[in-house]
Amino acid sequence: MMKLFKNEDAFTGLEAAIVLIAFVVVAAVFSYVMLGAGFFAAGEAQQVVHTGSEQASSSLEIIGNVYGHASSTTKLDSIEFTVGNTAGGTPIDISQMLVTFTSGTVSEVITFDTKENLTSGKWAVIDTYNDINTPPNRLLEPGEQFVLQIVFPGTAELTPNTPFTVNLQPAVGAVYPIKKTVPAYLNTVNTLN
Repeated sequence: MMKLFKNEDAFTGLEAAIVLIAFVVVAAVFSYVMLGAGFFAAGEAQQVVHTGSEQASSSLEIIGNVYGHASSTTKLDSIEFTVGNTAGGTPIDISQMLVTFTSGTVSEVITFDTKENLTSGKWAVIDTYNDINTPPNRLLEPGEQFVLQIVFPGTAELTPNTPFTVNLQPAVGAVYPIKKTVPAYLNTVNTLN
């Protein structure tokens, strides 16, 4: 008579297949997670590059001098200057620009308005150059130039030799600070250095 002995020391083919399948599934899930994280990181890096290039390409610059207007010889009332896009810049909606004024302890936001309603604490586009749109729009496109006038708030005491800063912040792009000092003697129109 023959006796059969049970040997439980080795895997059977079925057990080996189950272990192999488990390893393959774990490896597939791990690779899916790693690829997903890599694609997410690459997408975020691409978005950062696009945002950075958009902000860099939509900056504006001052063309020419900044002029200060005074109604008397004791106080500067407003400034006027021309802006345009930087080389290769993208169009800027000028009406969406945030303009802030700072001098001493006074710090205020100057609001956008039309040139007909230009009063204390407001700014407007008072003239345009190379704008082929009829009527002129508020979109500062490459090659165009807008003349802006900023009327200081009534709380600002811009007497001779007083420093002040006006910041121009487009909706997209870098802040452009204008740092000037009121001249020692005021004329009706003054070139600010």
